[in-house]
Amino acid sequence: MAWAPEARTAPGRDTGGTSLEVLRALDSGPRGLTEPEAEARLARHGENVFPGRRPASWPRRFARSLRDPFTAVLIFLGLVSSVMASWGTACVIAVLVTVSCVLRATGEHRADRSAAGLRELVATTATVRRRATESAPPATRELPVEQLVPGDLVLLGPGDLVPADLRLLRATGLTVHEAALTGESAPADKSAPGATTATAPGHLCLQGSSVVSGTGSGVVVATGRDTVLSGALPANGPQVTHGRRLPRPFDRSVNGIAWTLIRFMLLTAPLVLLADALVRGRGLATLPFAVAVAVGLTPEMLPVIVTSALARGAALLARDGEVIVRRLPALHDLGAVDVLCVDKTGTLTEDRPVLALAEDPAGHADQDVLRWAAVNALWTLHLAELPVPDALDEAVLEADATDALAHGDDPRFALFEGVDALPCGPGRRLSTAVVRLPGDPRFALAGTHTLVVKGAPEDVLDRCALDPAERARLTRRADDLAAEGLRVLAVARAERPARDRPYTEADERDLTFTGFVGLADAPAPTAAEALAALARNGVTVKVLTGDHPGTAARVCRELGLDPGTPVTGDRVDELDDAELARLAAGTTVFARCAPAHKARVVRALRGAGHATGFLGDGVNDLAALHAADVGVCPRDGVDVAREAADVVLASKDLTSLDRAIVAGRGATANISAYLRITLSSNFGNVIAMLVAGLMLPFLPMLPAQVLVQNLFFDAAQLALAFDRQDDRAHTRPAVLRPRALLRFVTGFGLLNATADLATFAVLALAVRSLGAEAGQDAFHAGWFTENLLTQAMVMALLRSGRLRAPRPVRVAVAGLAIVGLLLPLSPLGAMLSMSPLPALYYGLLALVLTVYGGVLWVARSGRFSLP
Repeated sequence: MAWAPEARTAPGRDTGGTSLEVLRALDSGPRGLTEPEAEARLARHGENVFPGRRPASWPRRFARSLRDPFTAVLIFLGLVSSVMASWGTACVIAVLVTVSCVLRATGEHRADRSAAGLRELVATTATVRRRATESAPPATRELPVEQLVPGDLVLLGPGDLVPADLRLLRATGLTVHEAALTGESAPADKSAPGATTATAPGHLCLQGSSVVSGTGSGVVVATGRDTVLSGALPANGPQVTHGRRLPRPFDRSVNGIAWTLIRFMLLTAPLVLLADALVRGRGLATLPFAVAVAVGLTPEMLPVIVTSALARGAALLARDGEVIVRRLPALHDLGAVDVLCVDKTGTLTEDRPVLALAEDPAGHADQDVLRWAAVNALWTLHLAELPVPDALDEAVLEADATDALAHGDDPRFALFEGVDALPCGPGRRLSTAVVRLPGDPRFALAGTHTLVVKGAPEDVLDRCALDPAERARLTRRADDLAAEGLRVLAVARAERPARDRPYTEADERDLTFTGFVGLADAPAPTAAEALAALARNGVTVKVLTGDHPGTAARVCRELGLDPGTPVTGDRVDELDDAELARLAAGTTVFARCAPAHKARVVRALRGAGHATGFLGDGVNDLAALHAADVGVCPRDGVDVAREAADVVLASKDLTSLDRAIVAGRGATANISAYLRITLSSNFGNVIAMLVAGLMLPFLPMLPAQVLVQNLFFDAAQLALAFDRQDDRAHTRPAVLRPRALLRFVTGFGLLNATADLATFAVLALAVRSLGAEAGQDAFHAGWFTENLLTQAMVMALLRSGRLRAPRPVRVAVAGLAIVGLLLPLSPLGAMLSMSPLPALYYGLLALVLTVYGGVLWVARSGRFSLP
């Protein structure tokens, strides 16, 4: 993000002026605020939370779920049924709408509560200096970060999160990790007013960063919506991150199919009325039947099945606390993802470096270089009284100790006694430790002091006694190592006569170059395994990072991911959207990326037709999280990133994200199975009803019979939300393709209509000896039975799960068949104008169903593939 603190209007935010002037501007002082003044400021400025943090209430989520297209159509059908006094239909539709909305609102509300629980695991207190009254002495205590106000004095130590925007008053060896704000993995040096770093005012510590080393104190200059962190949000707060954007996979698939069916359904009722008026002259008398046909074509359970399948998948993921799905359709979108964009730091790598090489001036491996670097790191830490080593020094000390242990030696720094140290600091990129050997006669130099210098290659080489050609050669070597993705430290030494007076920077001259130490980011333990799993599941990973191209490429190679030719942010700026889309398709690593570059790459991939996910955890990732089909954030990401994300991970572990993708594909496969089954059956029944309505002198099925049949079929299909998919369903992105689905439905719908028409012939043969009224009741009962039996067969054969169906599906299929056989024989059958059938019918029906089942299996296994 761009550092522009001056753009905020909080008092004291201006980077100019002395500390005393800043305190005066904030009406504060070095002793801190009084409690009454702090309470007054809290009432005036509000709590120190970013805007929009509180989730929507359950009733509001329920109301929002009514905007689902199929839910809206069901409500419309219910109103039409009420106007026509078809109260049974209206009641059934009301139940379906209520169940669907309750499931969706409850699932999303539960996800938000889980995310809030994860948020509570993040640090929530700050160390503050306040006074009880004006005359009371200042006291230091822990305070909830929500209660911080401008003017508070905050104390910082290693590991602390910066709880608000602070202006430093004092700093000792203070370094701050600002990757959440800038994307840079290296800690930034901080100091009291008077110096600045290359990337940001060095005396400002912004909310969202964390202390790596050192101590300091600062005065709060901004809280809540006035912080830079909250300023990164869109103008209307984080809630607009779910506002207008390109259609997501869920919108393009489920909603796309829904609107296609809605248009077709709305044409059905007028078609039935017109056909009956022209052929049979019934006119408006068939209006209830036409509405029943339209309802029969409608997959009424689609909102319920979609919500149930997604809610069940989300609940299974949340059960272990690994993945929280904050927006239920995001689980479907995860299953559709075929490109996943990730940051490097903390995702593919841990937030710590490890030793990659130690070489002498000739370029040969030399562990002595590592040991001299460790001497510098340890004694600089101790003699300069740094609270903890920085990450690079810590890696050097750990590598030296490990090497010494492997060779049965003591670490080199154990052989020396420290004399003096000149640490790094603002504008100084090297450190010097002055050591001496103990009085051991084995060492000829026991009476001398050794200066061990370590730091940025160019700074160290400038202090070495080298001829220009050699200095140029070593500079090129350092550049080559940096291009390979290493953080390079140069090590040099010099012997000086022992003395008592302090050493100064003037003593850092005429050094003897010792060698280079190269450090690389430590790969995350599960990253290689997770990348391999994602590749097997058809997900392409692209790395979008603010780091050096060589650093990102090296990490990719170590994890088995071919980096190709990295592309930098400068190159992205030179391309238009079409050119960037073509380039992004074949590029794995985008380096030196600003937030706008990440967002452009994500949009380019989406524009090229890829379902794109983005995993990010910082303010600099907000634009990309907003641009992606599905935004993912780890639990320890900054608040605004978690709120903008659709999915929250318990940790930066791609393995758990892969499991979430698999769960999304399973849920989508169950939704697809429902659509195949219900649309094939309903489409075939509608065709048969239209034909029968034109051929028969009576309605082929009464409206009440149609609705009761639909009710039982829909209830049975709820079991599809609990189906289990085989492993093949997880190896490719799960996308509902409307055209493929409609082709499938057309083929199997015609097959189902053929079975219905064959049943008509069987019924004509079986009930011809009955009277007119008894014949009609028997015809209705026979078709009712055949419809439920064929629908049970379709459920069993067109599901896409494992060969052996889970128990809920088996029970649903069996129950549907039993209802189809027994309901016409029960008292309820008589109430629905259905009468028992001759035994001959059941024998002929068994023949029809056997042929239908065989053709269904052959057709499913052959020409038609599951969409």
